[in-house]
Amino acid sequence: MARSRKFVMISSVAERFDIHPQTLRLYEREGLLNPTRSEGNTRLYDDETLARLETILTLTRDMGVNLAGVEVILRLREQIEALAERVENLEDQLRERSAPTTRVRRNFALVRLKGGPLVKP
Repeated sequence: MARSRKFVMISSVAERFDIHPQTLRLYEREGLLNPTRSEGNTRLYDDETLARLETILTLTRDMGVNLAGVEVILRLREQIEALAERVENLEDQLRERSAPTTRVRRNFALVRLKGGPLVKP
């Protein structure tokens, strides 16, 4: 069952976060935000974009980071997330490869004697 995404227009976002719409447009020009566009080219913000905006505002307002620093932090964060996903995939592959295989009953197993041929125990 596909979940539909909710979108919010720029005026609502600006009001909700107490930020001027021009600032949101600036963040988009700087590549920090990438809102979806409607057929009429209206900016539409989904939950993921709003969460990213909250991060940007925390960095700029609360921590005093400039926009260049925000860009670096967001890029590093994305790289960390991608690497974490890659590590998780590699761990899954490793678990699959090291999972116990079907055990062979002892009386049907072939064993090698030291330096000798394979024999049935």
